[in-house]
Amino acid sequence: MNTRQITVAHSPDSDDAFMFYALATAKLDTGKLTFTHTLTDIETLNRRALEGVYDVTAVSIHAYAYIADKYALLSSGASMGDRYGPILVAARPLEAQELKGKTIAVPGTMTTAYLALRLYQPDIEYRVIPFDQILDAVATGSVDAGLIIHEGQLTYASQGLHKIVDLGQWWYDQTRLPLPLGGNVIRRDLGPELTVQVARLIKQSIQYALAHRQEALEYALEFARGMDPALTDRFVDMYVNNLTLDYGPQGREAVQLLLQRGYERGIIPHRVQVEFVA
Repeated sequence: MNTRQITVAHSPDSDDAFMFYALATAKLDTGKLTFTHTLTDIETLNRRALEGVYDVTAVSIHAYAYIADKYALLSSGASMGDRYGPILVAARPLEAQELKGKTIAVPGTMTTAYLALRLYQPDIEYRVIPFDQILDAVATGSVDAGLIIHEGQLTYASQGLHKIVDLGQWWYDQTRLPLPLGGNVIRRDLGPELTVQVARLIKQSIQYALAHRQEALEYALEFARGMDPALTDRFVDMYVNNLTLDYGPQGREAVQLLLQRGYERGIIPHRVQVEFVA
């Protein structure tokens, strides 16, 4: 039987591991398709998507603005912050107006966290630091504040750091919408038939994990970077849920509005019309 290999890339985080558990461990009948998985940090995935390296890849929603010519957004696989999201932290309490001119560590300029930060406070200096080194950079004082993604959103207080703003809550206050942080995209040149097959299997993988939560969580724990089972469960629940199965009307509106706001503020250089693949 002739098989077709599909290259899939996502971040080595417990929520992505949970989402792709069924595909990564051969729990699904994929027919003539075989999936090979690459795991690396989200900003590297964003950069590789500019070159169209993978058939399917997780990317920041901000990054989609720069790859829409090569990729379409799959309707399944979103990480949405419903009144929560990236958190700006500092070694001491700071007011929003005190951030002007401050140096803030960010996990990458193509991340949605960076876009949301610039919408919140455009007048900042920034330094790109790997996401898993930002808490230490803030704690040691090498930067004035840090933008925290992934599990750091749940663990920053253990290092004595102070929350300045939760950008997911701020976005909700502004728009009454969830903050679309990341999504899965698929290369347009795969063609409609293959695209539908792959989209269906990725949705089935998420459905399988949600239906077999305990075994999927045990797998996700391997990628939890020091979080205990209870914290991993909480983190996965934040970012793998019904909105992950499908953006829904609110999620679709949020994606389009976020990219539109980025364009209006001059952060994104062109308008973006988002195309979702069901």
